[in-house]
Amino acid sequence: MNIILWIAQILLAVVFLISGITKALRPSIKLRASFPEVRPSLIRLIAVAEILGALGLILPGVTRVVPALTPVAAIGLAIVMVGAVATHARRKEGKAVVMNLVILALTIVVAVGRLVLLPQ
Repeated sequence: MNIILWIAQILLAVVFLISGITKALRPSIKLRASFPEVRPSLIRLIAVAEILGALGLILPGVTRVVPALTPVAAIGLAIVMVGAVATHARRKEGKAVVMNLVILALTIVVAVGRLVLLPQ
């Protein structure tokens, strides 16, 4: 079970790190074009949350410094994904909704796994 959780944590960390860096570095004009209903400052805040969440999935377990932060990071990222699902559903982007639901499910698995089943 520990190996499965680590694989999920690493996959999620890669996904959220890439997503967060992409959003953080994209020019505001392109952010407005992609998501006209959302302020670029909110997208930048989400980017920071994704980057910090990605780090929170990995660093506490690797360094053994406050490993209880791993499920907290997973819960935070799950909240971000609920917002992503709602946003893409409102925009009728079916494929994005499905992908976000899969990522949401993985964040919940990590949160429950590290909080209840197999704390670090």
